[in-house]
Order: sequence, then structure tokens, then C-alpha cells
Amino acid sequence: MSMMKQQEKLVTGKGYEVRVHPQSKRMFHIEMKPGVVGRFLEEARRNDLSVQRLEYTPYERHMVASYLLQEAGTDLQGVVRRILHDRQTGGFTIGVQGESADLDEFVIFSTALAHLAGLPNHDAMSQKFYARFSVKDTDESDSYLRQAYRLFTLHTDGTFVDEPTDWLLMMKMQEEHARGGESRLLHLDDWKELEHFTSHPLASHEFTYKAPPSKNVSQEIKRTTFFQRQNKPCICFIDQFVHSETIEQARYLKDLSDSMEKDPNVIELTLPVGDLVMLNNLFWLHGRAPFEKDPLLHRELLRQRGRFAQ
Repeated sequence: MSMMKQQEKLVTGKGYEVRVHPQSKRMFHIEMKPGVVGRFLEEARRNDLSVQRLEYTPYERHMVASYLLQEAGTDLQGVVRRILHDRQTGGFTIGVQGESADLDEFVIFSTALAHLAGLPNHDAMSQKFYARFSVKDTDESDSYLRQAYRLFTLHTDGTFVDEPTDWLLMMKMQEEHARGGESRLLHLDDWKELEHFTSHPLASHEFTYKAPPSKNVSQEIKRTTFFQRQNKPCICFIDQFVHSETIEQARYLKDLSDSMEKDPNVIELTLPVGDLVMLNNLFWLHGRAPFEKDPLLHRELLRQRGRFAQ
């Protein structure tokens, strides 16, 4: 019987343990055994692996994944992939567990996890395979991503790029004077009005997605809101970048977004500094609760997103 079907069962590997996440039975938490993260980072240092080398030499990104498997056990890769592919779960958290406070080493750790799942896409916003960005008290951003005091509505990533975005990784790098701002997550199968919106005539309509200037993407993309994978509905949606052509279309999109936002099954995830969350982007939606006002607010996040390995 597979690990994913025995959600309450503890799974132990060479250098890690997997438990059901304390905030959701839809997710897991992978905890590294003491010393594993430290030895992994020491191996990266021994091989003179820097963030710049990861950026300039693409194969080093797979090498850093191999260093993690060396310390944690080669079966960790299968565990990561099974969780992300499993429709019943599709998400997990993991962290450095206090064995480093170096932000470059956070990038190295997250890159190892990303390359266990597949290949990150080029992030046009940062012009790298990952993006780092801050949320603070004031910002003139042209999207909700950096605007601290408003709800960042539930959405999926990759809506306005012409490449698969199967999974998403978000890591909390730094945080000061932050109250609120929890990650809000919704598994598509827990959304109470899923059937209503997937059976609507506009569910298969190709909407146009356009990114704002900060995303550095000029092309327009046509996408349906819902599509099928293994006979299950998946979703592609973000309210900020989808364009309606009629009042009827606008009403459908607004009602869909409002329905998800008020759904009682939305999870508000607590993520410590040095932890990351990985999600299947095809059936998990994510957003962010507003922060409480504070002139000293600062949070830095890292994002990687991409396609599954074939």
C-alpha cells in the first residue's frame, strides 16, 4: 500500500521522516534528520557551489540535487514526486531546520528540491531560474504580489506564459515585524462549488491572459479556466491578468474568484523562515492574507516553478 494512501502513517527514510502536515491532511511535512541539511550544505561548499555557479552552469543545479540525495537517501526523489503527483495530496513543506541562516544556502537548498521534481522555468521577472522578491510597508508594484495590506487572491502560476507550469515552490527567506500574511491554499477537490463552475458553459472558454510590465512578458496567451488531467479537473486562473470580452464572462470570472475566497476549506499555512512549500500547480490554488500595518514590515520570498520530469 502506497505512502500517499496511508496518510496517517509515518514514513522513514535514511535521512528524513514524512508525516501528515499538522494543518492539512492534504499535505505532508518532510523533516530531515539532525545533521542532514548541514552535511548537504557542507558538500555543496566542498564542491565550491555558489548561487552564481547555479545561475551560470545549469547542470550544477542537478548536481546540488544529487548532494541532497547523497545525505538524505536516494528514495527521497521518489517520495517528492509521488506526493506532488498524487491528486489526494499534491503538496508538502520542508525546511533547513535551523542548520543555516545564510540566504544563498536557502537558494541552494530550494534548488535541490526543485530539481528532484523536475525543471524550473525561466522566470522572466528576475531573468533567472528563480525569483526573489520582498514585501514591505510601501510599494508601487503593478500587481498584488508586493502589496502587503490587501488580499492576494487565490490563483495558479504560469497563466500568462506559453510553457507548462506543473509545480510551484515558495520559500520564506526573511521576515521581520510581520503579523498576518499567511499563505492561503485551496485544493481544487475541496472547493465546494467546483462542480458548479466546471459545468458552466464558460468553463472551456479560452480567455486571454496579459501580464503587467513588471513581469517582463509581452505575449498574450489564450487559456481555458478548466482542463482535464487523468479524468480530473484542473484549473488555470488569476484574476489580475485574465481579460473578459463580455459582461457575462466578467460575471463568471468574478463569481468564480469570490466563491474560492469564501470557501471554508481554504488553509492559512504557517511557514517559518527557512521553510518552503511545494505544490502541484494544476489543482492547488495559492494566495496570501493581508498583513497588519507596520512601517517596519519586511518579508523576502523565493519562488521557483516549472514542469515535471518526464
